Amino acid sequence: MMQLPKLDEHDSVPVYIQLSDHIKREIFRGELVEHSRLPSVRKWAELLGISTTPVEAAYQQLIAEGYVYSEPRRGYRVRAVVEGYHDMLLGKSDIHTAENEKGVNYARTNNKQGQAGSTVVSPDLLSLRPVTNVTYDFHMSHNDFSLFPYMKWQQYANRVWREESRGLLFYGNPQGEWGLRNEIAAYLGQFRGVRCIPEQIVIGAEQHLLMSLLTQTLLRKGGVRSIAVENPGYRLLPGTFRNYGYEIIPISLDSEGINLDELDQADVSLAGVSPSHQFPMGMPMPISRRLALLDWAERSGAYLIEDDYDGEFRYSGRPISSMQGLRENAPVIYMGGFSQVLAPAFCVHYMVLPKELVPHFGEVYRTVLFEQSASRLHQRTLELFMREGELGKHIRKMRNLYKRKHDLTVQAIQQHFGDQPGIELKGEHAGFHLVLRLINPNPADNMVAKALEMGIRVASTEYLWADGSAPADGKREFIIGFAGIEAENIEPGIAALARVWETIC
Repeated sequence: MMQLPKLDEHDSVPVYIQLSDHIKREIFRGELVEHSRLPSVRKWAELLGISTTPVEAAYQQLIAEGYVYSEPRRGYRVRAVVEGYHDMLLGKSDIHTAENEKGVNYARTNNKQGQAGSTVVSPDLLSLRPVTNVTYDFHMSHNDFSLFPYMKWQQYANRVWREESRGLLFYGNPQGEWGLRNEIAAYLGQFRGVRCIPEQIVIGAEQHLLMSLLTQTLLRKGGVRSIAVENPGYRLLPGTFRNYGYEIIPISLDSEGINLDELDQADVSLAGVSPSHQFPMGMPMPISRRLALLDWAERSGAYLIEDDYDGEFRYSGRPISSMQGLRENAPVIYMGGFSQVLAPAFCVHYMVLPKELVPHFGEVYRTVLFEQSASRLHQRTLELFMREGELGKHIRKMRNLYKRKHDLTVQAIQQHFGDQPGIELKGEHAGFHLVLRLINPNPADNMVAKALEMGIRVASTEYLWADGSAPADGKREFIIGFAGIEAENIEPGIAALARVWETIC
């Protein structure tokens, strides 16, 4: 029988998170079984003596993470969780404490080993380069730098120069600065639920370089010659692996992410996924699918590449924790970076290798003797920025800003496209973009070009299909980025887009 939680309204952890964590524990203990009905929002509020607001928020968080589903007139019910995980406890699953609103107080490792140098489609329309005559720029990856702490960053950079002086000008650790790797390990543990130590982290200037090193590391280990990729998905992943001779196996998506039935039938020992916020369609992968995917990897002797490109930015509830942290020594290669969290210009990305791959990475280094590609100045500055708690503060500010822009974009699309037949909006509540699906007889690239002629930049999803296909239902899909555009331009930009496409129907 499910126990009532003991909630503390004075705790730093919000009440809705305390309640959602309690329900998760009951699910893992087997007290709440698949399809069992949960108390209504009103009933919870009466039992706990609280308002309905935190209860509703707790249920929405559980739905987002895939623990609970709702049905009209049937209430909230428990989703299936993979057999054998009822013994997962708080702190050993994807249940994590909320961010400390006063700053980042994550624990750092005291391990000093390695301190001295451990070796452990339509490109023109999608380019980040300026496009002339664009009034409304809905680029999918643009940032908003209006709240960037320029003065604070300059202070930390000056401090690094004063403390490091000449030593900063020499070659850095090829795996990345130890201090920054230490901060990243602690940050990922608290904010993303990743289990790692600094020796597992590899820092690089950009994702392609890190993936190139990963392909060579896997080839050194042996047995990995093909990779399954989400279709549609991020082109950099299949493109990089194809260039190194890997066979690319596109796997379709369903409502929960990568299709496990297709993956089971594919002869692969490597798969790339984006479980927290699938790119480009935006769905989060529920806990049952993530655990089943880990089971597939262990059963197949395979590795998973987890692309967590914007996991910090969720606008309903708290961010969904990583898949890598769901299991001790998970066969997951975790990819992340600071391009969207801070700015692309700093060129600081990272990957977290499973412990058994670290020696193979070391073999690649000893064979090639490559240099560290990320600026030591930026690495050391970022280390101070994180250590002083500034990164957590900045993320919270940006999350609030992007949430406002997200909401304005959703409202504008509903207002100006809502009465059109077959309209769908995908990927709400997270990330930097939305996917607008609609019926139109014109080719998607013609629609993108027509919009650009009228000063509106959007992109089609068609270039993201690994096998050159398109949506099977014949709808056109467009990526509407909201992060970089000024808030006051969102509604008139969407209105103008609706008028342009209405004229070519």
